Amino acid sequence: MRTPVKPVTFLLAFTLLCTLLGLGCPLSCEVCRGSGPTCSGKMKVCEAGQDACVVIVGESCTKGRHSLNTYKACMKYSDCYSGFVSTTMGPKDYMVSNTRCCQSDGCNQGSVPPPQNNRTENGLQCPACVAPFQETCPGTQSARCVGQETHCVYFAGNVQAGLISPKFATRGCATESACYAKAGAQVPSASYLYFLRRADCLPAPQFPGRAE
Repeated sequence: MRTPVKPVTFLLAFTLLCTLLGLGCPLSCEVCRGSGPTCSGKMKVCEAGQDACVVIVGESCTKGRHSLNTYKACMKYSDCYSGFVSTTMGPKDYMVSNTRCCQSDGCNQGSVPPPQNNRTENGLQCPACVAPFQETCPGTQSARCVGQETHCVYFAGNVQAGLISPKFATRGCATESACYAKAGAQVPSASYLYFLRRADCLPAPQFPGRAE
């Protein structure tokens, strides 16, 4: 009886062959999604145009429900931001994450530290709204920015949630690092994959009476 070739062994052999022949091999990344500070999954050969591996650990709060999740996958390096991102759409709606992007086979194996979640208000405010299944939202409410959040963002597009990709629109506070996301990008979080049609990011306005 022939012994089956393990997927990891095949990927290593395939990568070695490509390197020796100078064929420009596609990247291979670990792919998984799970609750908690880490997850593990199978190695996957990335699709054309996906030249980076990513691992994200994120803490989110949606209408007061908290969760900690991890996501690993292939993506475009030009869409990937390595570092800390924090967004706040309201006192019970926020998301913080740590991300690492890399460009070698299996480099997203392992984990990154869970993000520090500083909820101390810093005196800045931004227009805020959360509008699932909508293309726009008015931002008639205000979000109080916390920690390192110094910018106001307006994101809209589609979010991949299982087999469906409903529209969404949201506004609120964010760290300057959130400005890395651009319209047309596919931006993963620890829970979902966002296809951005709109990505506005501006410094939060100074309000009278705020200490410098």
